[in-house]
Amino acid sequence: MSVLRINGKETSFDQDKIPATIAELLSILGVDSATVVAEVDGRIIERDKFTQTVISSGQSIELVRFVPGG
Repeated sequence: MSVLRINGKETSFDQDKIPATIAELLSILGVDSATVVAEVDGRIIERDKFTQTVISSGQSIELVRFVPGG
């Protein structure tokens, strides 16, 4: 099993099912990349780097969604 800490919660993946990139993780979670800011191990990832940012077991990922309203 591989584990990612996503927004403070440990999420387990089968070893061969762990998402390879931030973009793939967002796809699995059903999150539109245009509406989220991602941080991996305390480092903010620019949106245009989501497909190139490799993630691996044990990393801490924070996803902050923007919602319209006031």
